[in-house]
Amino acid sequence: QVTAKTAFLFILPQYNVSVPTADGELVQYHYGLKDLVTILFYIFIAIILHAVVQEYALDKINRRLHLSKVKHGKFNESGQLVAFHLTSVIWCLYVVVTEGYISNPRSLWENYPHVYLPYQVKFFYLCQLAYWLHALPELYFQKVRKEEIPRQLRCIALYLLHIAGAYLLNLTRLGLILLLLQYLAEFFFHMARLVYFTDENNEKLFNVWAVVFVVTRLFTLTLYILVIGFGLPRVESQALDPERGNFFSFLFNNILFRMSVLLLVCLFQASVMWRFIHFQLRRWREYWNEQSSRKRAAAAAGTKQQTKLLKRDSGYHENGVVKAENGTSPRTKKLKS
Repeated sequence: QVTAKTAFLFILPQYNVSVPTADGELVQYHYGLKDLVTILFYIFIAIILHAVVQEYALDKINRRLHLSKVKHGKFNESGQLVAFHLTSVIWCLYVVVTEGYISNPRSLWENYPHVYLPYQVKFFYLCQLAYWLHALPELYFQKVRKEEIPRQLRCIALYLLHIAGAYLLNLTRLGLILLLLQYLAEFFFHMARLVYFTDENNEKLFNVWAVVFVVTRLFTLTLYILVIGFGLPRVESQALDPERGNFFSFLFNNILFRMSVLLLVCLFQASVMWRFIHFQLRRWREYWNEQSSRKRAAAAAGTKQQTKLLKRDSGYHENGVVKAENGTSPRTKKLKS
């Protein structure tokens, strides 16, 4: 009884509020400083789950594959992210379907700001923040190479910025859809890497990932234009009101600011697509170079085999004299008179 309140502080989301509805009262949540305690608890849970996946799944597979040191680290990274992204995609899809965010796209901007969150939405965001924060000490626990640390830190920082920004600025509904699209593309990418490490000739999943990546980028850009260009400017409350969580409506009512934001979003998505196209062109170029080298090697081997057959048909040389297959000289003998 004494420690129950403290335990609930670590385990359960805080700041619950009873919101009156037409059917009665509905318990919802908003954010505060106590969320940091809950996030800290789930950071330790994420570290434990990370160790379980590593010990009972990835290490056993690594012993069978006998990968090099570089591939070993990449295999572990992709294995952990496949487990996380698959879980997050299923969980996020369940949340957006049950809350009606997909069936009713208007709910992404209607009644903004979305200060009060359902339990499952707030818990999802807390767990997402905990996972990406736990990835920082994992860089030490997993003994990641120094060359890989800047790339992984950049990735962690971008995810934390996106998730924390959507959570604190009351854009949680839009953030859920964007996370769903991003995690779906990342799942196929890391799954393709795992299959490639087990069989380097199997690159079919990379083609699937390429299609999914392009489709998710198009959906992401469309969603930004729909919400920022058409949704938020139509919100009834256009005044700046930090106490009610209204941070953006008055800004997006200004067409110049709105177009500037959309331009930045389009430029960012264009840069992502450019890097993706450059990566695909390089991969295809390496593939065709490898295929052409194999064809040249096969042609050289065929020519060598034909040369051997011709030599066998015309006889062989012994002490500078051409001998036939039966050991007799191919020269015609002179008849004695």
